[in-house]
Amino acid sequence: MASFEIIGGRRLKGEIVPQGAKNEALQVLCAVLLTSEKVRISDIPDIRDVNRLIDLLKLLGVNVRQDVTATTESGRTFEFQADQVNLEVLNSPEYREQAGTLRGSIMLVGPLLSRFGHAVVPQPGGDKIGRRRLDTHFIGMERLGATVEYKRGAYLVDAKRLKGCYMLLDEASVTGTANIMMTAVLAHGTTTIMNAACEPYVYQLCKMLNSMGARISGVGSNLLTIRGVKELHGCEHRLLPDIIEVGSFIGMAAMTQSDLTIKNAQVQHLGLIPQVFRRLGIEVWQKGDDLYIPAQEHYEIERFMDGSIMTVADAPWPGFTPDLISIALVVATQAKGSVLIHQKMFESRLFFVDKLIDMGAQIILCDPHRATVIGLDREHKLRGVRMTSPDIRAGVALLIAALSADGKSRIDNIEQIDRGYQHIDERLRRLGADIRRI
Repeated sequence: MASFEIIGGRRLKGEIVPQGAKNEALQVLCAVLLTSEKVRISDIPDIRDVNRLIDLLKLLGVNVRQDVTATTESGRTFEFQADQVNLEVLNSPEYREQAGTLRGSIMLVGPLLSRFGHAVVPQPGGDKIGRRRLDTHFIGMERLGATVEYKRGAYLVDAKRLKGCYMLLDEASVTGTANIMMTAVLAHGTTTIMNAACEPYVYQLCKMLNSMGARISGVGSNLLTIRGVKELHGCEHRLLPDIIEVGSFIGMAAMTQSDLTIKNAQVQHLGLIPQVFRRLGIEVWQKGDDLYIPAQEHYEIERFMDGSIMTVADAPWPGFTPDLISIALVVATQAKGSVLIHQKMFESRLFFVDKLIDMGAQIILCDPHRATVIGLDREHKLRGVRMTSPDIRAGVALLIAALSADGKSRIDNIEQIDRGYQHIDERLRRLGADIRRI
């Protein structure tokens, strides 16, 4: 098991390019199963979760070729061709073991069901951040004509004929919306999805599917209409920059008093992210498609217009993404003022604050969903400690805290961070961070 050793207190400086979006990659990679033709995808990040999904596609018989000449700072370029998919692999112990360790494996179900009429996926793994039910996925597939059975720790999904229908999703699930869309693109008739997620990841998947010959309208809204087609063909697709990385770098610059430029941030797809960090007192300047965060000695949290304490809460898009709640929380520890952090979606995502408290942060964990942060205004710097990364986003929040702290910190279980952030230690060293992998 690897760890990061960090000597904190160094100011960083320079430019950093966000990787391709992890959450988008997990969706569009599964979409290659919808056609027998070649699909070329660019800016695929070199991270554990994405690499595991590519290995799963290879196991299923997808021909995968990397174009090493097209590698950029954002990621890699691959060509996929799913013309020899072997469905017998779905019953193999190797498939069940590999798919069971990866949350993104659930996204294989829609494409397999749509094109082949059969899919199997074990109960998927991923972050332990609370309940993450899959009902939305499977209820939507049942509405389209599939049968779903849960047997011996795996979901078995079959359909002789998929038929379009109207459905109102019980939650605006990003992966649920994507999975149902991929199920519906080859179904007979028209499917209407109300209360669809409209995150940039879903927008990008719609854009890719339409370029493959799908007929999806309402793209970018919460009402999607999908007119089924007989077949899809190949395409080329480029991932957006990872909006979670962009938000993480904003928070890192503020905490370490660094002068940082985030290149090609695709600002139009960031939603409320820059605005929320500005309300925490951080200067975020837009320069074309780049974001510039100047070094700040101090930053002050705003109050609401009536003088009450600011609340930062997650919400479905275009609200503030839950994946950045932990970053907002750690940033607030060194601000001037107080803020209530409200993580509505997952009930275990704030439990990492005990590590921040050990570092000297002033945080009151009110309940599993809410924490009050009393900003120290840098009067008392965080101190380096040894800690363990519980999940991807909390792990990076702890990494940001360690970069700003006095003394040496050690973060264990960094495989969690590697699941979502591409070569993060190498990229931070280029900015001047003292971090090494041990």
